[in-house]
Amino acid sequence: MTVTTGGPLPGGDTYDTYDTYDAYDAYDAYDGHGERDAHDACDAYDVTVIGAGVVGSAIARELARLPLRIALLDASDDVGNGTSKANTAILHTGFDAVPGSLESRLVREGQRLLAAYAADAGIPVEPLGALLVAWNEEQLAALPGLAEKAVRNGYRAARILPAAEVRAREPELGPGVLGALHVPDESVICPWTTTLAYATQAVRAGVDLHLNCPVRSVAPGDPHTLATGRGPLRTRHLVNAAGLYADEIDRLLGHADFTVTPRRGQLIVFDELARGLVRHILLPVPDARGKGVLVTPTVYGNVMLGPTAEDLDDKTATGSTAEGLALLREKGRRILPALLEEEVTAVYAGLRAATGQEDYAIRAHPAQRYVSVGGIRSTGLTASLAIAAHVVELLADGGLPVSGARDLEPVRMPNLGEAFPRPYRDPAMIAADPEYGRIVCHCERVTRGEIRDALAGTVPPASPDGLRRRTRARGGRCQGFHCGAAVRALFEEARR
Repeated sequence: MTVTTGGPLPGGDTYDTYDTYDAYDAYDAYDGHGERDAHDACDAYDVTVIGAGVVGSAIARELARLPLRIALLDASDDVGNGTSKANTAILHTGFDAVPGSLESRLVREGQRLLAAYAADAGIPVEPLGALLVAWNEEQLAALPGLAEKAVRNGYRAARILPAAEVRAREPELGPGVLGALHVPDESVICPWTTTLAYATQAVRAGVDLHLNCPVRSVAPGDPHTLATGRGPLRTRHLVNAAGLYADEIDRLLGHADFTVTPRRGQLIVFDELARGLVRHILLPVPDARGKGVLVTPTVYGNVMLGPTAEDLDDKTATGSTAEGLALLREKGRRILPALLEEEVTAVYAGLRAATGQEDYAIRAHPAQRYVSVGGIRSTGLTASLAIAAHVVELLADGGLPVSGARDLEPVRMPNLGEAFPRPYRDPAMIAADPEYGRIVCHCERVTRGEIRDALAGTVPPASPDGLRRRTRARGGRCQGFHCGAAVRALFEEARR
């Protein structure tokens, strides 16, 4: 397994590694006829996945089950550092997808797969259920159609609640509630740990993870040659899971199947003291631009308000705006008035890969041994494992040998969820290792032991922000004002 973060790609003179052993002898490349060729093993990967977000990492993990040489590339210095780190963190049922669409099927399958995977891997999930709240007669009239749509998507547990029952379930809702559609199986999940779990399992199984490795151009062939920011890389099969940049990679292969328009979603995160105000995920009646502004608890104990839906031209515009935050506060005051009296812990913005299409833009080009995975919206987290299985099937249609699959070694991730035991309150863990009793970040109650473990992980953080996503350190109400220097010192010490 190899995690490289700088310098030329393997085959050059030097490169930085976090955790490496010689994977080149583990699997030989194949020649397209089931024969192995040791020379190709040194020169070309069997499959390269561009993009180490939640979908790309899931695909790499699924490919790691095969006796092949796999590479996972990302332009960033960490996995899950794009769209995947800044979403609403909901494990969807797919009740409101377009019936009969690929997204509908993959979300439905993915929800089942990810729920089971999360339980095994220690990823925190809270099954809160959702209320799709109607605030006017038009929205109320839309609820039966949404309930029927859920049935067409294979989800039969949704039911319409009268205003009195909605109010009993959520007493802090604003005035004017007329009813709601109850979707009992919607959950919240930790998106950071999910991506990291996929990447960790993939790397431990032999996948080469190359970070700080943007793809500049592609010369299609047999094999394809990718010009990257760290030198050339050769691969027989190519998967494009580049998120916001998937359309640009697609064009490098000579296709124009879709165009990505970055859709900015700004969100406000309220302090943990607001958690008692809300019991469900509170959803609006959706429109053509998405699910709209919601109020949802997080597995970290906060309450989140958002997102906006702003179509932009700039794929790097992740800043928050005064106008966007004012809109969220206006919407939030209607949904849950008392929330606006609580302290704000953070604001952030994420960019979704909108394509103007009502379905995922997953396209296979078998003759070219190329699969593009575009237009993966906010449901991509839920569908990630199902998308991965679907992509491997498409690669097989393009000639990838998929026999000899093996089970992967299980992975168990550190828990970041407030509803589950955490080290600072686990006497047995502290007795075995006192570092789990030494709190560094008091807002989020993160210990030296957790920080030490994250810094020594299979895919360690490359920045304090990456460390925050692995531990919650610096993610609380003071935003690192008190613990920032101590966390930075631990980070720098581990990097030396």
